[in-house]
Amino acid sequence: MAYESPAYEVLRTIGRVEVREYEPYLAAEVVVDGSIESAGNKGFRSLASFIFGRNTTRNEDGAAGGAKIAMTTPVTQQPVGDRYRVRFMMPTSYTRESLPSPTDPSVEICEVAPGRVAAIRYSGRWSASGYEHHLRTLRDTIQDAGLEPLGEPIWARYDPPWKPWFLRRNEVLLQVQVG
Repeated sequence: MAYESPAYEVLRTIGRVEVREYEPYLAAEVVVDGSIESAGNKGFRSLASFIFGRNTTRNEDGAAGGAKIAMTTPVTQQPVGDRYRVRFMMPTSYTRESLPSPTDPSVEICEVAPGRVAAIRYSGRWSASGYEHHLRTLRDTIQDAGLEPLGEPIWARYDPPWKPWFLRRNEVLLQVQVG
């Protein structure tokens, strides 16, 4: 089954790194405590509850109810101080006005701005060591290419936990200076 993902254009390839221009999109996000490995699971549970119907929408007759929202990829995770922001893209069929409202106050809807990002793709388990190894490679590659990183890195995971680890798609992304 194919899931919708944020739209982007590859502007340049530098070894294993792609420099991408992302279009804006809506996302649901939570900020959670935990280690780099546990925060993704914790945030995923809150966001999954939201898309599986823990939300409020108005039916045609005006009655309130919950609605299922299609799953998208990737699940992203980004440091925010000593916590982590975990995010799901919302399907592009929704606008901010048509998207159901979360009933969990920790879930917020935001618009992710367009931006230029350097990304490195890898397969494997969801481990801090794998993330850190690929983040170092990404930082070294963009530094050697004369690109300036901006902000905190993003860990993107595309596949469900039951998919064999060697077939999983993971990425580390860093926003880079436009110029």
